[in-house]
Amino acid sequence: MPLPDEVALVLQGGGALGAYQAGVFEALVERGIEVDWVAGISIGAVNAALIAGNPPERRLARLTEFWELVSGGLPNICLPDLHDIREAAHLAAAGAVAMWGIPGFFRPHFLPSWMAPAGSADALSYYDTAPLRETLDRLVDWQLLNDGPIRFSVGAVDIETGNLVYFDNADPHWKGRIDARHVMASGALPPGLPPVEIDGRHYWDGGLVSNTPLSHVLDHQAGDILIFQVDLFPAQGPMPDEMTGVWSRQKDIQYSSRTRQVTDQYLRERREHEAIAALLAKLPPEMRDWPEARALAGVIETGAANIVHLIYRSRAWESGARDFEFSRMAMLDHWTQGHEALAAFVARGNRLLARTILDGKSATFDLVRTGEIKEKQA
Repeated sequence: MPLPDEVALVLQGGGALGAYQAGVFEALVERGIEVDWVAGISIGAVNAALIAGNPPERRLARLTEFWELVSGGLPNICLPDLHDIREAAHLAAAGAVAMWGIPGFFRPHFLPSWMAPAGSADALSYYDTAPLRETLDRLVDWQLLNDGPIRFSVGAVDIETGNLVYFDNADPHWKGRIDARHVMASGALPPGLPPVEIDGRHYWDGGLVSNTPLSHVLDHQAGDILIFQVDLFPAQGPMPDEMTGVWSRQKDIQYSSRTRQVTDQYLRERREHEAIAALLAKLPPEMRDWPEARALAGVIETGAANIVHLIYRSRAWESGARDFEFSRMAMLDHWTQGHEALAAFVARGNRLLARTILDGKSATFDLVRTGEIKEKQA
């Protein structure tokens, strides 16, 4: 498969479901597809740091180490494939996380929030994320992440302004150095996890504003780009018929961040730009120097974008607790699904993608539930 100038991996937030993204990355590595830019929100930021902050030969090992660590609090029990049993085990595992926390990630505060001093991290959250900082500092080479070959971008929300801010190691307007705080800020989902202070500002999870950094990547592309957009919450889903389904569907809608709307808007803009370019080409030379014509020429974006959209599909027995159900069984299932999704796309969509890349055309490719590829071109 031909590859364009740049390949980006865009990772949505979704807690325990992030193992799906690790499976996608494993499948990319197996097929020799190298990533030049990795962008993430929340757990996507953690996966992104493990990729960008390690040399190629160590990335999968670090992802594996992290996901085995955070899923190590519960045994990997082989259960019969019966809905009621799986659902009960799923809810019990999520309850254990809520009660005791996650190894290497977070733990309950010693004192309840209402007993803690006002303004303290204990008063503003239910859990302590010091274990996550220790884990990130052990598994991520921050110098490599800041100065290495992979562009790295993570988003967080400034609590006081409500604005989404990106920490980007290639942003010429930002002179800071990325460390564990920036990754933790991207995943500081309230009220469970405490805000993270960086240079006098306090941040929460970027998913509160947008659960995908896709727009940031599209706004800053420098040439032709291939984007693997890995989502953990589907925008589309069935009408729920009980309260567990309501909880699950509410999270899907809240955190899907309308990836398809972003991509549809991008394709519309590209069609408009092509129409503007065609019109300008028909103008007499003297009219092309008019200020209005130069202004129109300035809005035309160069470079095509091809977006491969992969979405985690929930099991029937998973509830709205699936993003904090960190059992080893669930982690392995999520990882396998991510690996299989990328493999399925390569098996079915490679020819479509290769044709579009060679033609220099922008397009999106969705791997739907039936296993088919839906393509939309600009």
